[in-house]
Amino acid sequence: MILVHATRLVRKMRGGSQAHLLQCDNGEFYVVKFRNNPQHRRILINEWVAAVFLNYLQISGPPGEFVHLSVEFLASNPEVYIQLASQRRLAVESGCHFGSRYPGDPYKVMVYDFLPDPLLDKVVNVNEFAGVVAFDKWMGNADARQSIFLRAGLRLSPPSSAGRPLRAGFVVHMVDHGHVFNGPHWTFLDSPLQGLYFRPSVYRNIRSLDDFQPWLDRIVRFPEAVVDEAQNQIPPEWMLGDEATLDALLKKLLSRCRRVPDLIADSVGGRVNPFPDWTGPRCGLPGITPALVCAAQPPRSRRIT
Repeated sequence: MILVHATRLVRKMRGGSQAHLLQCDNGEFYVVKFRNNPQHRRILINEWVAAVFLNYLQISGPPGEFVHLSVEFLASNPEVYIQLASQRRLAVESGCHFGSRYPGDPYKVMVYDFLPDPLLDKVVNVNEFAGVVAFDKWMGNADARQSIFLRAGLRLSPPSSAGRPLRAGFVVHMVDHGHVFNGPHWTFLDSPLQGLYFRPSVYRNIRSLDDFQPWLDRIVRFPEAVVDEAQNQIPPEWMLGDEATLDALLKKLLSRCRRVPDLIADSVGGRVNPFPDWTGPRCGLPGITPALVCAAQPPRSRRIT
């Protein structure tokens, strides 16, 4: 396991997990969630698993890292703490925590957690909101979809095609996955409205399951080896007796792969239809190619401050 080591506190972040923005010894900045955060240590496991899976699915999101906080760092940075509801300060434990890499130097890069509709239309990878719907339905994300936006160039060809032109514009990164698996409860609620972004305009071009490709195919055929990789990299101090429970959870996750098309289609018939232009079937599997089913795995503008 490769660790980066915290060297400087930049600021506290908003949110119930009380993450902090820290700079580390590799020069990068990370939004760090602590092992003894108020939402439970399982939140870190959820974040790590989600980061590995999103990378495999090729959905834009910050890389996850293991961030080490030393006793010396905590002693020299007394403002790194957790505020409890009783107004009592809880000390952050030294050791390994989860870090989500910040997209650049926070003093130079403008990052937004909200864009008005006219600017949402200019997000060059807005189609990834469809991909992350499939991801959130599969993973049982009990939170609304969270994202950040930044101005950047997006290569309009595969990464191997070096030298191709870039189109400037806003790029969306999917963030904050602590409530996949229904947060610390490690269950699957499967509500039609869960995991959706609160701005329906990002879904305006979705008409059928075809619009969730290629991410839907990748989930239906998700490799067990990627699940094992994510599980095997989790630090032992995050587990504390949860090994068997996590193993059972991930086996159930693999058994859900083929259900994802139906979970998406269920949203169309929900109390609020996020896909008003839907013309596809109201059940999932008829929209998946027969070859894919056969190949499926068996069960096993405000700136962030």
